[in-house]
Amino acid sequence: MGSTVISIPDGELSLPLPSIKKEKERPNKLSIIFSYLGELQKNRQKMRKLIHSIKVGIALVLVSLLYLLDPLYEQVGENAMWAIMTVVVIFEFFAGATLSKGINRGLGTILGGGLGCSAATLAQEVTGMGEASTIIIGSSVFVIGAAGTYTRLQPSIKKRYDYAAMIFILTFNLVVVSGLRAEEVLKLARERLSTIGMGFAVCIIISLLVFPTWASDELHDSLSSKFQALAKAIEECLEDYFRLNSEKDNQPGQQSSSSGSCKSVLHSKSKDESLANFAKWEPWHGKFGLYYPWNKYLQVGEQLRDLATIVLSLKACLQSPRQPSSSVRQSIKEPSKAVGLALALTLRELGESVTKMRRSQQEAVIMPKLKSMRVELNSIISSSKFGPLENVDELAISSFVFLLMEIVEKVEELVKEVEELGELADFGTK
Repeated sequence: MGSTVISIPDGELSLPLPSIKKEKERPNKLSIIFSYLGELQKNRQKMRKLIHSIKVGIALVLVSLLYLLDPLYEQVGENAMWAIMTVVVIFEFFAGATLSKGINRGLGTILGGGLGCSAATLAQEVTGMGEASTIIIGSSVFVIGAAGTYTRLQPSIKKRYDYAAMIFILTFNLVVVSGLRAEEVLKLARERLSTIGMGFAVCIIISLLVFPTWASDELHDSLSSKFQALAKAIEECLEDYFRLNSEKDNQPGQQSSSSGSCKSVLHSKSKDESLANFAKWEPWHGKFGLYYPWNKYLQVGEQLRDLATIVLSLKACLQSPRQPSSSVRQSIKEPSKAVGLALALTLRELGESVTKMRRSQQEAVIMPKLKSMRVELNSIISSSKFGPLENVDELAISSFVFLLMEIVEKVEELVKEVEELGELADFGTK
């Protein structure tokens, strides 16, 4: 049997390829914007870390002069090392953290040193340097150490004065068990306290005056960014739910971004509490003033974490293999996506209100809109929407609508919290 050769002109098969390649490489404008903002934030964080490192280096150079320069060394002697230790220990990234740690160290040193000197003097005055003095000093170490440790474990003390309690116990023990005479103990305590004060002063001056990093600004920006993250997560969840199966197969990498945003919000509690604690120590600066409602910030953060758990539940519901058919999902697509887009828009408006530190101008519009969303969601689960369903389909659709209703209710609570926060912010900045 003969064979037939069919010649194909060059380039004929390659014509569609450039268009396919072009379609695949076409960038998403929204992803470009988010990647640019993320890169800008990373660069900003890197610059702040670099500036902080330079500030610590400058502070260490300044306090080292107490030891390196002869005129200064003659005044402070070997106690200059305590100034260096103070800078290393208390210089923190945020100005409020540095101020908090410095004040805590000062309080602990003064109280512990004073009480230790008193106990040592009392023991020497009453019993001299014999065994009775050892018994008195040992008893005072036990009583003060146990009482100080118990006090340190109390939540109200541990939250703000844990470092002061630790320094108090340490200083008391160092002073009271030293075998020096009372006059030498007082002199040593005075010299060390003066050098610690020098190190503290250098830290505070550099931290507050040279490119200060405020914990209050960090907490404020962190809270407002959570609204944006959750709004984006809700939109992605709904897009993923109503995306056809063939489209899901072509875009496998989009399923984890919404979960990551929610988890970052969910795991932010300890960070928010630390920032709020540092912010309470900060002096007046910029737009925040002195009496800013940091506790209210924490309450709003708790509400956002509750909302994040619901969105994660919605995401888990969408990832379940027991999902209704595409036709059933498409029948509720328009009302559900309308509710989701409205929720995302509401969260972004609330985040903007927090960012600008003002009361929400849309409250009179937002609350009626949220109530109408609940009515719309109630109407979705009526049988007239999609006809008779199997039991599994009914359960899946009901779970989906129920979680959306939970999100609506949680956003209603957030509207009230943000409104109260705006009122307190207006009062605090007047």
